[in-house]
Amino acid sequence: MATALYGPDGFFVSGPGPAAHFRTSVHASPAFASCLARLIAALDLELGQPARFDVVDVGAGRGELLRSLSVAVGVPGEPTRSGRSGLIPPRAGSPETLTTTAAPLVSPTASASAGSSPAAPVPLAQRVRLVAVEKAPRPDDLPPEIEWVDEIPQGITGLLVATEWLDNVPLDLAVHAPEGWRYLLVNPTTGEESTGDPVTPEDTTWLNQWWPSPSPALAASLIKKFASDSGPTSDANFLINGVAGRAEIGRSRDEAWAGAVGHLDRGLALGVDYGHLRSGRPVGGTLTGYRGGRQVSPVPDGSCDVTAHVAMDSVASAGERVARCAYTLVSQREGLRALGADGGRPPLSLASRDPAGYLRALAAASAVAELTDPAGLGGHWWLLQPVGVALDPLMAR
Repeated sequence: MATALYGPDGFFVSGPGPAAHFRTSVHASPAFASCLARLIAALDLELGQPARFDVVDVGAGRGELLRSLSVAVGVPGEPTRSGRSGLIPPRAGSPETLTTTAAPLVSPTASASAGSSPAAPVPLAQRVRLVAVEKAPRPDDLPPEIEWVDEIPQGITGLLVATEWLDNVPLDLAVHAPEGWRYLLVNPTTGEESTGDPVTPEDTTWLNQWWPSPSPALAASLIKKFASDSGPTSDANFLINGVAGRAEIGRSRDEAWAGAVGHLDRGLALGVDYGHLRSGRPVGGTLTGYRGGRQVSPVPDGSCDVTAHVAMDSVASAGERVARCAYTLVSQREGLRALGADGGRPPLSLASRDPAGYLRALAAASAVAELTDPAGLGGHWWLLQPVGVALDPLMAR
């Protein structure tokens, strides 16, 4: 999986990039960047308006989010399209829209004129440092004010954001056999699966804590159903088919998130991803692939995205141990609404007074509704891990 995604010819390294294959909230609506800009402004105040405010985007794609945020905070730049065709659907569902940006937003006290107070703070636009973290080469058209690195920098003061990054952190899979968990092996060319060795003690510990084995009653019912659905020529290996339970060992994601949080001196780490909790782990797992806007078999040959949902509670616990500060885990719907996103329809009276304005407001409301739809992007998890700051004021509407 690591080679298929991040090797020399890997999916995220070569070619046009993920934007040609699926969309995330970053590309679905400018409201996403606008809400993050509000979060940045609140965090800047909570940090005391530091001399340098870092915005670090982990798994930055081709820099789409930072392009939008650079304008949202007042850094010179032009709005750009996401690069995705209107025929390319997102992994979680949303229409193609122009990735415009919000009006420049600086911290409230920074808008005072320089002559009104000798101690007037430097505007956020002059202090912000935008850093994209990605394995792919730097895009030719990326604005020069956006740094491009392949590793998370140390000593971050500000916001670290990871939008649908953790689901692409490589991980091992396991199937539950009568004698316990065993690794699931895959042929990287054909995708053919087979069972391997018993999992290591470290992975066994993670599975015992975070991915409970299916109950005997559930396993029996699934095996019975599989047997009744299977024909004489079907694959009778119920282990490989996930009938007895297959797990996605999230220990590597825990370590990746903990490492990212550990790069923060002060600020906030925000992870946005689709995932699940211990009480609702998917018995058959979630591993899948995407190519050209279509869901495909997750063959790790570099030609497609290979992704699995995130064990969000396990990841959150790992980050909390590093930060030594409680995390907050909410849905994207809750997170965006706390930052002022409103998907309500504009009043019909506006249509008669200002038809063009009504259409713009209606389009904006539709975009927000898409981002906050609990059956789609709004069902993503927001994991907020503060480091040395109070979280409540940041999310106050």
